[in-house]
Amino acid sequence: MSNSYQKKTSVFRQLHQGPSILVLPNAWDVASAKIFSALGFPAIGTTSSGIANCLGYADGENISLDEMLFMIERIAKAVDLPVTADIEAGYTDDPEKLSRSIASVIGLGVVGINLEDSSASDELVEVDLQTEKLRAVRDAASAVAAELFINARVDVYLFGVGDREQRFRNTIDRAHAYKEAGADCIFIPGVVDAQLIESLVKNISGPINILAVSNTPPVGVLEELGVARVSLGSGPARACATLARRIGRELLAQGSYSSFTQDAMTYEEMNSLFRKR
Repeated sequence: MSNSYQKKTSVFRQLHQGPSILVLPNAWDVASAKIFSALGFPAIGTTSSGIANCLGYADGENISLDEMLFMIERIAKAVDLPVTADIEAGYTDDPEKLSRSIASVIGLGVVGINLEDSSASDELVEVDLQTEKLRAVRDAASAVAAELFINARVDVYLFGVGDREQRFRNTIDRAHAYKEAGADCIFIPGVVDAQLIESLVKNISGPINILAVSNTPPVGVLEELGVARVSLGSGPARACATLARRIGRELLAQGSYSSFTQDAMTYEEMNSLFRKR
């Protein structure tokens, strides 16, 4: 791997080691990635949902892997920051096929991936299968001397599987199994209670990633709880879609323009993001 790639992977790993929490915005196209980069974020993630919707698909591996990689590549090449890619559940349960896909992903220049442990039908996959997939990812990265950062998603809380005690135990057990299989970080969406987050941090070794939603504790509180990374998922993409809807409603109902003229980036500001330096 190139020195530039190795430097980015090293920087990205260090961002998970503190002392500050990593605040990771998720981009869905080059424009959003450029904006986040210009604001000074140290790294960027992609959002599978945002990319899928942008290209005309519902989330949940309805988009083809090739189309997903097309946008991931555009984003990775557009910024100088480390970029980690959301590849959903890997678009296959076959470890050999996943290994080939991972080689393609690494070839795009991304330093990390998200790999979720649920299917397109929102069902948790068996732990043995998920650990096999994670080992395949790690082996594929090692084969090309890439220190790919694997963010293993645990969807127990996201889908509310089991009672309170079962959810906690299942999450811990899956986290430990995924770490042993080669995961670097455990991503637990669907958790917002501060006390629960603190308990998860104490019972899982290594970095923990929390998804920011409306009632997630603020960044400063998450940092105090020991969370290593907070990501935004599809939130920013959906917020931009909400603005587009607001613009349309204002035009139809009032015939006015405030929703897209007040506090908006100027034409020059937007265009300058894409000028080659």
